[in-house]
Amino acid sequence: MKTIEVVLLQDVENLGKAGEMHPVKGGFARNFLIPRGLALLATEQTRKELAARKEIEAKRQAKGLEEAKVLAGRLEKISLSFSAKVGEEDKLYGSITAGDIAEALSRELGEEIDKRKVVLGEPLRELGIHRVKISLPGGLEPEITVVVEKEA
Repeated sequence: MKTIEVVLLQDVENLGKAGEMHPVKGGFARNFLIPRGLALLATEQTRKELAARKEIEAKRQAKGLEEAKVLAGRLEKISLSFSAKVGEEDKLYGSITAGDIAEALSRELGEEIDKRKVVLGEPLRELGIHRVKISLPGGLEPEITVVVEKEA
């Protein structure tokens, strides 16, 4: 059976990801991939468009990584202080959550930090100095210092 080359427009299970070119059987392309809008025939024009898209995407990712590196450098220098009510054995009545940390970071930096970026196994429930990771694009995980003090 004759194979033809297609450019995937969407991720296709067991075949590939969007933007990739793959050889497939002619019937699979004509009867399944193309009618469902999952792929286009790989013509010279679609190959050029694919190359241009990949180049634009690579530039966008490089810019995002550079911005993340700058933000990581700023985050490494940050120390946040929280004061909380404590009970016996210096245990907090409440806790300091990822949302609290993200909110304080957003105020400190002047830009929005999503609470899902704060890597915190469990909320902080003890006084002291804690190191908390912030997850950024490109696998960067700078640590900030969080100081939890007794409320006066």
